[in-house]
Amino acid sequence: MRIGTPLSENATRVMLLGSGELGKEVAIELQRFGAEVIAVDRYAQAPAHQVAHRAHVINMSDPAALRALIEQERPHLIVPEIEAIATDELARIEAEGIAEVIPTARAAQLTMNREGIRRLAAEELGLPTSPYAFAASAEELAAGAEKVGFPCFVKPVMSSSGKGQSYVEDADGVQAAWDYAMAGGRVERALVIVEGRINFDYEITLLTVRARGRDGQIETSFCAPVGHVQVKGDYVESWQPQPMSKAAQERARDIAGKVTGALGGRGIFGVELFVKGDEVWFSEVSPRPHDTGLVTLASQQQSEFALHARAILGLPVSTELSTPGASAVIYGGMDAVGVSYEGLDLALQVPESEVRLFGKPEAFVRRRMGVAVARGRDIAEARTRAKEAAGRVKVVE
Repeated sequence: MRIGTPLSENATRVMLLGSGELGKEVAIELQRFGAEVIAVDRYAQAPAHQVAHRAHVINMSDPAALRALIEQERPHLIVPEIEAIATDELARIEAEGIAEVIPTARAAQLTMNREGIRRLAAEELGLPTSPYAFAASAEELAAGAEKVGFPCFVKPVMSSSGKGQSYVEDADGVQAAWDYAMAGGRVERALVIVEGRINFDYEITLLTVRARGRDGQIETSFCAPVGHVQVKGDYVESWQPQPMSKAAQERARDIAGKVTGALGGRGIFGVELFVKGDEVWFSEVSPRPHDTGLVTLASQQQSEFALHARAILGLPVSTELSTPGASAVIYGGMDAVGVSYEGLDLALQVPESEVRLFGKPEAFVRRRMGVAVARGRDIAEARTRAKEAAGRVKVVE
């Protein structure tokens, strides 16, 4: 891989579509290798905007606006980070040879839509999943819920971080779940997936990397499994490694390898899986760093962001775990603009802890404004430290 000099004629230009906290870390890692980073988001002063060489604000789901910006900037690589993107236009841009989409335009199309990825996993690859149905109206949702059985989960086909997701215990909750899904979806498309509940022991994220090996061919490697706690579909805490039986770990890697191999391309994928004993079910996959993978800032020699940047640029990767680690989210706790933070000094007094404040311009009650990560002798100690450090940071007006 040949990399030029930023802000020069021979620069290696990488455009991030989505500039949140995950994109910010990717931008920093890309810049370590001399890439020129262009950060794009739907609002100004997004986290990655603050560290990129250039920043733009556009509606990324508008095909014309997206194409105009890409033709203006002429990036070599385009890296989607969010769901609300005109992926069909990305496919045309890739087909025309204007830029390479990471991992591929097809992967972006499939994974930005729960319908596409679920049909790929369950119907084409034959991977074990929860029972499911799709619905384009409240009436279809009611029928789908009866089909998969109560209790069940309802999710917009395009959303992120738990937005629009509901847990429905009986038929009386169907209409409210439909209304909430329509409000929380990332695009104006009336379609949801309803999933039957699996009686699992725990969930994991298996960070899976497709990168060039020594022979130049794409190889797949796996990070140690990441365990996590979610509240209303939104991650609040994660740790690595999640203890698993050898059989379950082998099954998890087999599933992750098949789905990421079918998607193709280079980069890191966050493969979400349900585990019960030795059994494993596929849930979802993100073709980019995963929010639960923030723990790798403490636990791995190369964080998920470093792995993504290296894979994108065609560089060698290592998924080696260096120490047990954990992460805990710092929430806004209020609706306010231009908040301040107190207690950072107290948080960093917690042994082997670090804090990342994302710099988001506006806080919401349940918006992630930062994260604490910590190392420990085991995951129990790391989790205790991360939660204590996060709890010491206060968001104030």
